Amino acid sequence: MDKKHGPFGFKAGANILKATGKSAKNQHELRDGIEGASDSCIFHHTYQYFLKGRMVEYTNDFAEWTGESLGDRALAEELSNIDPYDFMSINDLRNELVKVISNHIERHAEPKEPMPGNEFYFNETVTLIFPVRVWARNLAEFSAAIKYIDAGCIYYHFYEARRHFVGRTDDFSQWLEKTLSKKELAEKIRSIDPLMYTVEQVRSALSRIIEEEVQRDMEELPQ
Repeated sequence: MDKKHGPFGFKAGANILKATGKSAKNQHELRDGIEGASDSCIFHHTYQYFLKGRMVEYTNDFAEWTGESLGDRALAEELSNIDPYDFMSINDLRNELVKVISNHIERHAEPKEPMPGNEFYFNETVTLIFPVRVWARNLAEFSAAIKYIDAGCIYYHFYEARRHFVGRTDDFSQWLEKTLSKKELAEKIRSIDPLMYTVEQVRSALSRIIEEEVQRDMEELPQ
């Protein structure tokens, strides 16, 4: 059933990791590798970064590697400022990544290299989306589900959904507003910045906001 007009049906994604056999050991090779990488590779290292529970200082694998392995904090910050959800296609995102690295190289001609074994390895994933047989018909059921569903469900509905909605919003707020007429609650959820939190931190924020709404609804029930 359409989650916007009926019960919310939770889905998750199973990711099958594939090594490409390609690697980079400096900024030049990273740029060239990104330029020639598949869409699946770019997607894995950017959009799916949030599923990996990494440090929130970075927002993609490229930024984390340049900051932690190369010690190039300036480039890491520039790459972290790129919001993948600002782009209409993965190729547009790729072009922006290449442009940022190229501009950085022009300003800092001397490339840096990591310790042996800390090269950047380009990977890609095949993602299979499937229903998890969990539904929510009202706010109380939705609140309970958020606490216990797999992290992959949070990622799919809060992060991945933004690639498909024109308004770049998430499934949760869409359903709460369209089906339960919870516009104010939906706006609170949309105010959660996906670039600032890990998936589990997003879960905690969602749970807190929704529980507060459930409590308010209970207090407003006629005595």
